[in-house]
Amino acid sequence: MSGQISNHLLQARQARGCSQEQIAKALGISRPTYINIEAGKKELTVSQAETLASILRVGIDDILGISDGSSVFSDVTASTDKYKQIILNAIRYGADKEDRKITKTKLAKLVYLADFIWYYENSRPMSGMTYRKLPRGPVADVYFRALDEMEDDGIVKREPSGKAIMFSLIEKEAPTSKLSEKELSLIKKVCKAWQGKSTEDIVNFTHEQLPWQICLDGEIIPYSLIFQEEPSKIYGPAQV
Repeated sequence: MSGQISNHLLQARQARGCSQEQIAKALGISRPTYINIEAGKKELTVSQAETLASILRVGIDDILGISDGSSVFSDVTASTDKYKQIILNAIRYGADKEDRKITKTKLAKLVYLADFIWYYENSRPMSGMTYRKLPRGPVADVYFRALDEMEDDGIVKREPSGKAIMFSLIEKEAPTSKLSEKELSLIKKVCKAWQGKSTEDIVNFTHEQLPWQICLDGEIIPYSLIFQEEPSKIYGPAQV
């Protein structure tokens, strides 16, 4: 591997905030082996390059160092607007049937499951957002800010309920312009499967999944880790 390629790989990893150990685990190799790859002492295979591009959410050309020079390793496919629509539709289809409200924690888990199941089925994320391991399960970095912005814009309503924070839609419908029919269908499927189940049920389910278990607290959770999980632990009530 040339120095240029290893340098591009280092930049991409650091831009995503991933540790060497985390990337090594996602690739199924030892940390020393990955260090040698990043240092240019060991060749990067095509399959490894494809996996890394998926984990770091950049083009494979960026990993190989043959881009046009315009990339700064930012996630150009990630769309906050689309992510907000995923949240809004998760509220619409996952809220309690009676009061049409959902806890903030359960909502975050529904969005995460839809995103990672989509990746499992299509080898690409639905939102492209970065998820981290938090005490109550995986949560996207922009989740809390997105909720705040939508509340400020009068799109969602927030209200306390004991120790929980509940969210509901201001309007009955949720926008879908950024979502494909298949993406919306999956969101509905995941939400309907978990509707009526408690926040603790879905939190416990995500805690049993490999992506949450294998990462350290606060670390980014690579989407590709979902490929190493058993199907029953990917879908849960949302059967294949």
